[in-house]
Amino acid sequence: MTKGNPVSDEITPFHIDVPQTELDDLRDRLARTRWADELPEAEVTDGVQRGPARPGWEYGVPGSYVRPLVNRWLEKFDWRAQEARINAFPQFTTEIDGQLVHFLHVRSPEPDATPLILTHGWPNTFVEYLDLIGPLTDPRAHGGDPSDAFHVVVPSIPGFGFSGPTRTRGWNAARVASAWAELMARLGYGRYGAHGNDAGAIVSPILGELDRAHVVGVHVNQIFSFPKGEPGEFEGLTEDEVGYLRFGQAFVEHAIHDRSQAAQPQTLAHALSDSPAGQLAWIGQLFGDALTPDEILTNATIYWLTNTSASSARFYYENRDWFATHAGESQGERTTIPLGLASFAYDFRAVRKFAERDHANIVHWKEYDRGGHWAAHDATDLLITDIRRFFRTLP
Repeated sequence: MTKGNPVSDEITPFHIDVPQTELDDLRDRLARTRWADELPEAEVTDGVQRGPARPGWEYGVPGSYVRPLVNRWLEKFDWRAQEARINAFPQFTTEIDGQLVHFLHVRSPEPDATPLILTHGWPNTFVEYLDLIGPLTDPRAHGGDPSDAFHVVVPSIPGFGFSGPTRTRGWNAARVASAWAELMARLGYGRYGAHGNDAGAIVSPILGELDRAHVVGVHVNQIFSFPKGEPGEFEGLTEDEVGYLRFGQAFVEHAIHDRSQAAQPQTLAHALSDSPAGQLAWIGQLFGDALTPDEILTNATIYWLTNTSASSARFYYENRDWFATHAGESQGERTTIPLGLASFAYDFRAVRKFAERDHANIVHWKEYDRGGHWAAHDATDLLITDIRRFFRTLP
């Protein structure tokens, strides 16, 4: 599938080159999709939107969402074009803690640029950040201030995409953070920043604390701090903040992927590894319409070709066990590293009272009136501006 070294202690150039036989097999499976039975649309839709679940999705991802995407995947989607686009960025692999790690590493033309590691979420992959790389590494060429330049590192979380399946237990957010610290040291960066979304918003603050001698600050799209059931903790909350908590609760209740993958990741993976349409439907529950059809299909194709549905799901299981040892803590130990939040309109909205309970040094807090959970895709300009603004204020 790829040209590059097997697992190695060295940093090795990497190039995606999927054999045509694998793409032919994918097309054959798509053409033979057996569709799931479902109720007629009139029976499903009652016109009520329940939290993040939109009308027509009450029973889960409907065929009306999956069928057009499968048809596009089969008839119009051009993997070779996506492959060429990705290969235009310098890619590498290295072995850390016994695990292959795939990453993009794009150095800025500005010699004083700040190194920045960007961590993606699930069911996204490293492609979440492709559109940010140009403006972040070369702001001068994109109408920005060259003093805001970054050397950008975008790794694939172990168990995701081209990092390949994990082979040992314990690849939770803390272990990933430890691997990122080693990766940045291996690249020669003694001082760097971190950004994360979704799973990356859990990994990045842990990385900041773990490697605080080298991390100058951490920027995230979410702060996952919630009520603990303590007396009086809801006193003084604004109406908006109460609304944020209700939305978060509705999202958690709707997020079947979280509970399923944390409980029995292997059970579901047997179906996902055998059916590309099933893989597409499973990731579609979180992507919805926030990404373009080709962005969704690029991610689905990466999961399919690398057969990482099981190992990416195990990340949730491993995190469940790890967080259980940190009872009452949202993201591990209380963080002290400078933390910045860009909170987007159609996403988790953190309540500052709870966020400051878990994070002692929140130095930047900005709420936006557009953008969603995948802001790198649907609010790219706002996210780039916020990352620049946050790191500009740090020494």
